[in-house]
Amino acid sequence: MEITVSDLDDTASGGTTSGAAKKVTLVGRLDILGAEKIGLPLAAVAGARGNVVVDMVGVDFIASIGIRHLVMAAKAVARGSGKLVLLDPNPMVTEVLVVAGLDQLLPIVRSEEEARAAFGAA
Repeated sequence: MEITVSDLDDTASGGTTSGAAKKVTLVGRLDILGAEKIGLPLAAVAGARGNVVVDMVGVDFIASIGIRHLVMAAKAVARGSGKLVLLDPNPMVTEVLVVAGLDQLLPIVRSEEEARAAFGAA
């Protein structure tokens, strides 16, 4: 599992829609080993109190421990009046999250533009 954190590029929206949004890109398996790697960096981003996009395009597997880290991050972001969204997870990961009933807590968007719109509605 690889994790990178960057600022969400706001140039398309003039920099006003999502404010200080962060983009967290995950690549690999979000199993117990992957969750160990992302735990601290994801918690740090969530604790910074801003909107967060978690790019899930490169995640090909998610286990319950990975879901737990995403849920904890989403709750931390919400406590700071922000919103966390998942960007374009693959169909298998999407199905796991929807069947688990987490699509409200962890909204799924299919583009960065859709993420910005979700932040504007927050």
